[in-house]
Amino acid sequence: MQRTDHHDEADMATVFTTRLQTPLGPLRLLAEGDDLTGLYFPDHRRAPVASDAWVEAPEAFADVTAQLDAYLCGEKRRFDVAVRLRGSAFQLAVWERLRDVPYGMTTSYGQLAAAVGRPSAARAVAAAVARNPVSIVVPCHRVVGAGGALTGYAGGVERKAWLLALEAGHPA
Repeated sequence: MQRTDHHDEADMATVFTTRLQTPLGPLRLLAEGDDLTGLYFPDHRRAPVASDAWVEAPEAFADVTAQLDAYLCGEKRRFDVAVRLRGSAFQLAVWERLRDVPYGMTTSYGQLAAAVGRPSAARAVAAAVARNPVSIVVPCHRVVGAGGALTGYAGGVERKAWLLALEAGHPA
């Protein structure tokens, strides 16, 4: 389930956090209530700066942790955790379309632009994909360059390659 907000700034809700050790390195998880709001790699571009106001609460992430573990072991193909995304209407449309890209498949930035009704906006789509706050769960790693090349990924191209290999049945 996905909730979307058109706010650029987080409201004053309590932000829960934890770290999850994975084959891709430790992931920082953020949530407000029962909604996942962030999933970031250690060197993730555009990750929020840690705040003393965040509340360390691993128990708040039991469901998403179990789903991520199953996914990273090749046992789960789709996430069904509640996600709250904040961004512009365009970003939200792009992120929603990302969730429609099937496991083990890829799409290009141009194809994604066409899918959101803006066929000439591949660069704007790339910028929105780069700002996806919930990597893996909202599968931005499934977007490749027009010729199939692995292009940028906020968590690093090597992690993108690892995730795509996992989904192809060839984990590294």
